[in-house]
Amino acid sequence: MAIFSSMNTTASALTAQRLRMDVISSNMANVDTTRGEKVNGEWVPYQRKSVVFQPKEARFSSFLNQAMNRSEDHSIGNGVGVARIEKDTETPYKMVFDPEHPDANGDGYVQLPNVDPLREMVDLISATRSYEANVTVFNANKSMLMKSLEIGK
Repeated sequence: MAIFSSMNTTASALTAQRLRMDVISSNMANVDTTRGEKVNGEWVPYQRKSVVFQPKEARFSSFLNQAMNRSEDHSIGNGVGVARIEKDTETPYKMVFDPEHPDANGDGYVQLPNVDPLREMVDLISATRSYEANVTVFNANKSMLMKSLEIGK
């Protein structure tokens, strides 16, 4: 139904931002995890993860055709979805001198995850603000729909 399309769009953004917050909290929880996964029989530190978004309707031609047809459904876009959760392979691991650590190499250095708590907090604030903005949009849309129902009384 066209009347609920804006609510569906906002709901998709809420879901996407919630997943983004979950991934950020996972990164923060694993900031000191030196044994994230086994690769070729050896443990490697946890790698930072990030969420990649994409529009649910990815083709520009569909938006153009929809706008030109002037059909009953005038909604532009269908929301946002998660394309993938990818590992950060570009940022190097942190090397910390701790010869007493069980995962220290021969020189006494330990590889720690490439998670920067400051960057994660900035991303978390951004995701939280986006989530709050979408809640506001959802509530405003709900209020407008309720007012339109009251007109019919």
